[in-house]
Amino acid sequence: MAVQIDELAFGYRRDHRVFGSVSAVFPSGGSVLLGPNGAGKSTLLGLIADTLRPQAGTIHVDGLGSARDRENRRRYRRGVAWLPQRSGAFPGLTAREHVAYCGWLKGLSRSDAWDGAVAALTAVDLFARSDVRATTLSGGQIRRLGVAGALVSGAQWILLDEPTAGLDPAQRARFAQVIQNLPSEVSVIVSTHQTEDVATTYDHVAVLVDGHVPFSGSVDAFTEPFEGLSPADAITASYARFTNEDD
Repeated sequence: MAVQIDELAFGYRRDHRVFGSVSAVFPSGGSVLLGPNGAGKSTLLGLIADTLRPQAGTIHVDGLGSARDRENRRRYRRGVAWLPQRSGAFPGLTAREHVAYCGWLKGLSRSDAWDGAVAALTAVDLFARSDVRATTLSGGQIRRLGVAGALVSGAQWILLDEPTAGLDPAQRARFAQVIQNLPSEVSVIVSTHQTEDVATTYDHVAVLVDGHVPFSGSVDAFTEPFEGLSPADAITASYARFTNEDD
C-alpha cells in the first residue's frame, strides 16, 4: 500500500506557484516529510488529504483510489485523516467524547463511535484520561488525542503536520512511541523540519525543498553518504546536504 504522487502542480494564486511538478511515493509504514519552514509541507499534506485540490497531476492511494473520483471521495476521505499543526480539542467535551465525535463526523453511528473511542484512546496511551476535559490536556496529549480521533474512524493513512513542534524532549519521545506502536494496518506521513526522531521512528524519508522533492527513499539510503556517523548525526548531515542548512 502506498501514496503515489505524480507531477503535482498547485498554487494559491496564479502568480504564486507552490509546486510546479512534484512526484513522490510514500510506502506503507512510517514516512517523514522533511523540509524547512515554507517549503510547502503543509500544502502537500492538504493535497493528499483532499482539503486542497491540485491544478494538475494525480494522487493515488492503494486501496482507496483517488479523491478526484466523485463517487469514491467519501471513502477516500474516511481512509485518509489529516491533523493540521494547530488542531486542538473540542471545548466542553471529555477526551472520550472528543474522539467519539470525530468518529461520528466520519460517518460512524453514535454507539460505534462511543465504543470505538475506548480502543483509540488506549492505542495512544490516553485511556486513563478518558473522562478528563479535552481542553485541559497537555500539548503532547492533545497531539495524541488527534491521532485517536483519526484511529476511531478506521483511517488507513494519518497525515500529521509538525506534530512535535513546541513539545519538550519527553513529550516528543512519548509521541514517537505512539507512532511506532500504531496498528500495522495504519500508515503515517509526518511533516517536520526537526530531525531528532527520524532514525528511530520512521522507515522512509522524503525531502521537500523549493517546491520539489530531491530525495525520496529509505532511511538507510538517506544516511548512506554519512554511514560513519551516529544515526542522529547522519540524519542531520543528510538533511543539510539537501537544504543547505547547518542545523
